[in-house]
Amino acid sequence: MNKPILSWFAVAALMSGNALCASAAEPATQTQSAAPATVRANAPKLPFATPLQWKSTGVLIKPVSDETHTIVSVKDPTVVHYDNKWHVYATAYSTSARTWNMVYLNFKDWSEAPDAKLYYIDQNPNLRGYHCAPQVFYFRPHKKWYLIFQSQQPQYTTTDDLSRPETWPRPVDFFQTKPPGAPQLWIDYWMICDDTHAYLFFTGDNGRLYRSQTRIEDFPKGMSDPQVVIEGPRNDVFEGSMTYKIKGTNAYLTLVEAIGPARYYRAWTSDRLDGQWTPVPDANSWQKPFAGINNVTFEEGVAPWTRDISHGELIRDGYDETMTIDPNNLQLLYQGRDPEINRRYDQLPYRLGLLKLDVSKTDSQPSQS
Repeated sequence: MNKPILSWFAVAALMSGNALCASAAEPATQTQSAAPATVRANAPKLPFATPLQWKSTGVLIKPVSDETHTIVSVKDPTVVHYDNKWHVYATAYSTSARTWNMVYLNFKDWSEAPDAKLYYIDQNPNLRGYHCAPQVFYFRPHKKWYLIFQSQQPQYTTTDDLSRPETWPRPVDFFQTKPPGAPQLWIDYWMICDDTHAYLFFTGDNGRLYRSQTRIEDFPKGMSDPQVVIEGPRNDVFEGSMTYKIKGTNAYLTLVEAIGPARYYRAWTSDRLDGQWTPVPDANSWQKPFAGINNVTFEEGVAPWTRDISHGELIRDGYDETMTIDPNNLQLLYQGRDPEINRRYDQLPYRLGLLKLDVSKTDSQPSQS
């Protein structure tokens, strides 16, 4: 834990009684589902059909310990395909360090992921201590790679080579002090840009999704005080949000993790990053999620290994600040875990798997949200 955040971070921890990385909640047992979606008449049309059906791989990335790191989980992944390799940064909980930090790995093909070597980010002296829930992207105006993460406050660091995690310099705060309007527990930061502005989205485990923004020429400085952009019951708008531009459209897609009998994702669309978000029909509830155990099966020969479809990232069509996804190639790198193991949150054995849209079982008609 970094000293500059000690006072309010400690208060939040004492008041919540939970770990403060990516999720502050213990495994959920309640069964309340999200309220029915109310759809605007002029909401953007999606270029893919709902309800969706997915197929999951087995575990592709799991915690691997060494002489100085005892790792119990790998979770909250961010992923880009660059220079003919997949690059993954993710959260890991270290029982030896007794804190959340991050790991990095790369590989050419997903079949190689289980054997890819983990680099423990705290080997970089600039990134020791509490840093987690990363997002990586290339910011073209600066010709730099940016790594955004939770420290508890939002921070960033930059490099010329994302494949060399030892080169990330000391992180910088987005805000000089905690801004008015930010929740007590602000977590899971997500950056996306349009032609004029950069937008920082985040959640608070309190039923709200927040947005701050700055002009593209001022990024990463000048972030505005946060505004609430999606609101609902706490468990329906919980954490782990991600927002994307949908390739070939004027639409944006936001996913937010929810808590039901297990973790799942709900979906919203908008025609502007600073606009109104509308729930996606048949992709916004426990019964019919964007991605959840109710619309996921496992590949042939793969034993079901998780009920949680939790904090992850859609596979992007590129790697820059626009966060563009291809609706014809929907895939989600996600965290899951053995549902029979219920421990304190920081001890849950999360691993990473990959969902691929099962087009053979998805309606061929695009959704009209």
